[in-house]
Amino acid sequence: MIRSLLVANRGEIAVRVIRAAREMGIRTVAVFSEADQASLHVSMADAAEPIGPPEPEASYLNATRIVEVAKRTGCDAVHPGYGFLSERAEFAEACEKAGLIFVGPPASAMRLLGAKIEAKRLAVGAGVPITPGYFELGASPKALREAADRIGYPVVLKASAGGGGRGMRILRHASEFDHALRLASEEAESAFGDGQMMVEKLIDRPRHLETQVLADRHGHVACLFERECSLQRRHQKLLEESPSPAMTADLWERMRAAAAALVSASGYVGAGTVEFMLDEATGELYFLEVNARLQVEHPVTEMVVGEDLVQWQLRIASGECLDLDPALLDGDRAALSGHAIEARIVAEDPAHGFLPSSGKILAWAEPKGPGLRVDTGFGAAATVSRYYDSLLAKVIAHAPNRPSAIDRLRQALLDFHILGVRSNIGYVLDVLDHPDFRAGRFDTGFLEREFDGWTGARAVPPELGAVSDQPLAQSGVSAAPQLTDGAWGRADGFRNTSA
Repeated sequence: MIRSLLVANRGEIAVRVIRAAREMGIRTVAVFSEADQASLHVSMADAAEPIGPPEPEASYLNATRIVEVAKRTGCDAVHPGYGFLSERAEFAEACEKAGLIFVGPPASAMRLLGAKIEAKRLAVGAGVPITPGYFELGASPKALREAADRIGYPVVLKASAGGGGRGMRILRHASEFDHALRLASEEAESAFGDGQMMVEKLIDRPRHLETQVLADRHGHVACLFERECSLQRRHQKLLEESPSPAMTADLWERMRAAAAALVSASGYVGAGTVEFMLDEATGELYFLEVNARLQVEHPVTEMVVGEDLVQWQLRIASGECLDLDPALLDGDRAALSGHAIEARIVAEDPAHGFLPSSGKILAWAEPKGPGLRVDTGFGAAATVSRYYDSLLAKVIAHAPNRPSAIDRLRQALLDFHILGVRSNIGYVLDVLDHPDFRAGRFDTGFLEREFDGWTGARAVPPELGAVSDQPLAQSGVSAAPQLTDGAWGRADGFRNTSA
């Protein structure tokens, strides 16, 4: 068993990993940038080490420095969390070269699944259905254009590397192709260092479904049911739930078989997520990609299966066998316990173009009650830094059925009070109250269609009144400037988690 673990991340996922390791009696070492000296994950770990200035490139993305700290502090393993170095095959190899256990998949599987073109080819070889498209390494603009003509418009251009909507363009007419390809390729080159593109048929109004997988070194693979992730704004997930309101017995068997085949074919080990797109009009299920790490939304799966996924990551990395309940291993839906739904609460102002909000948190009151869980790295007096992802907390509600879980989450958000920075709580509450969401009728374009131009119609709770409108001015604290350049000023839904 791993005895000492370095957590190579920050925020709520670092807190999450530290708590899981602590329950297992594993010593933890946190790392922190100059901006995170007073952060929650630093105070929770058994030891903490500085790794550099606030900029991620000089701290949390400094693989050499992190490996050096792990060795010097006597760690025998490194957990990357999600985002930052979690899907860098070079980092996994550096850990292994230094004699450290990397709590994640092998570098070979990461490389195979990290590039969309290679992953699509692997899927075809494993008999997994994919969207009709053209997936060739080094494809020329001419070849891509001809492929789009053959497939038939509308099509979507996608970057082979990366995700989060960057390097992606939807095309409905051939006249748009050349200009869109140039922009998408340049964006992909800038974001991922790889401008290779692929083209595939656009499925209008699809649902985004994914399955949580666990695979050990002994050949066992478990698919821990599905998560519904269709509620997205600019390709960034807002609400996730399990099980999906669109799931059927036949669809689950197809999804489970495809995911297990792909995981086995890639030599994957550890926790991962296989993502699919469902065309409800035809009932067809298409493979999208594999996220070779823990997902932001993993708590909803934990709530409905009663397993700690982080602890399973640590046990698998230590060489243990995946000795889950046979019903979970077999994908028997009778093993599902109720319904869980998660809301991502982020520091941004939805009423003003979703501009990010940074600064000191003046008051923080989390919701509490049966069936509720709040995963966060923040609290009162913490500072939301402009250097990192704007995720404040994940609020997860669990109940016997979907309507009850939604009601429980809704009340939890009404009871969640944050002063000092803006948040998207009011926006999420309006989404939860939409009749089509309540009925389970939605797809990946739902938020753009139904909430385009949302201006904050929901009233501020009366007990907060005037304080919420001008929290910083009334407290005597200077408001943090709103940045309009760099990553924080972009309007493409940027997240460093890319999930």
